[in-house]
Amino acid sequence: MSAYELAQLNTGFIRGPIDSPLMAEFVANLARINALADASPGFVWRLQTEAGDATAIRPFEDPGQLLNMSVWRDADSLRKFVYRSAHADILKRRREWFEPVAEPIMVLWWVPRGHRPGIEEAIARLELLRQRGATPEAFTFRQTFPPPDAPDGEQPGGFEDQCPAT
Repeated sequence: MSAYELAQLNTGFIRGPIDSPLMAEFVANLARINALADASPGFVWRLQTEAGDATAIRPFEDPGQLLNMSVWRDADSLRKFVYRSAHADILKRRREWFEPVAEPIMVLWWVPRGHRPGIEEAIARLELLRQRGATPEAFTFRQTFPPPDAPDGEQPGGFEDQCPAT
């Protein structure tokens, strides 16, 4: 078992105030999807306030930019939650609630087991991805990298290689 866990940050620009009718369905699904994440195999931790989600955390200059941050046992566990659970149905509807963005809004990176990344650390990883593309320090599902303690010869993989279409 690896001495590392996978951290993830994703952000998005909401189409209206979080308490607006436009965002009502998104907000209504937060508790259900967060509970699904919490109960998913491989889930370790997620950033949240006392309200149980991270919608009130606004570290960006634009107050309409939300974030979600979590830690998972490995990339496969996170990938299954994102693309093969009820979360996928919400993900398919993201354009109803979030503005399209040309630059990367999601980043993955390895952290030592037990480490819970801070917001500044996560934003720095996203910036690293935007500046350099996918590297072992900041990557995406399209080009994943093994944890630092993986056996020699383990190659980076991509979403297409590890999740065949169903």
